Amino acid sequence: AQKTLIQNNILSGSMSRSPPPRIYVQQTLALVKPDVVHVADQIEDQILNSGFTILQKRKLQLSPEHCSDFYADQYGTPHFPSLTAFMSSGPVIAMVLARDDAVAHWNHLIGPANSVIAKKTHPDSLRAKYGTSELQNALHGSESLAAAVKEIRFMFPNTLIEPLPSRLEIKEYLNTYVNPTLLRGLTEVCKHKPFNPCIWLADWLLKNNPNEPKVEETE
Repeated sequence: AQKTLIQNNILSGSMSRSPPPRIYVQQTLALVKPDVVHVADQIEDQILNSGFTILQKRKLQLSPEHCSDFYADQYGTPHFPSLTAFMSSGPVIAMVLARDDAVAHWNHLIGPANSVIAKKTHPDSLRAKYGTSELQNALHGSESLAAAVKEIRFMFPNTLIEPLPSRLEIKEYLNTYVNPTLLRGLTEVCKHKPFNPCIWLADWLLKNNPNEPKVEETE
């Protein structure tokens, strides 16, 4: 009876105390602004040490027109002319960063937009370390995932950004293509009781992959 209970628990998943954490890898845009390009290597080291991967990087000179397009959502604000003039005053370094929850982690690392405030409230942030004012705040970060996609495509026009599937799509995919075969494999493990169940199951899954064509030998 105890053996049967264990087998049933394996099949139902109740042996697991808690579900594994869900990790979603995101991409976000980082800009090293003209005022701190000379210390870009230091900033990149801190980016890598914070768990990010730099997928793409380029150094470029933005024209005032490019800056106006990039910051189009701020058009009409009092600081817009100064912002576009500053961002086109020298080269910038654009980077595509990746890690779990990249947008939130990057915005936390760079700190508040106003470097003067950042020095008081977030002294360890990058803007506190390298920025000098609200305008010259050293770094840019996308505010949301949607903004990140738009801004990455702006700075890296040839980049293909694969959309992340929704949880419902993931669940439907697992239920349709993964779980039925896995359930059959676990059932076979319980029947055969192999010495090394993980290796046995791996071999069984390779042999019973529903996506592989089945070839029947005929005489």
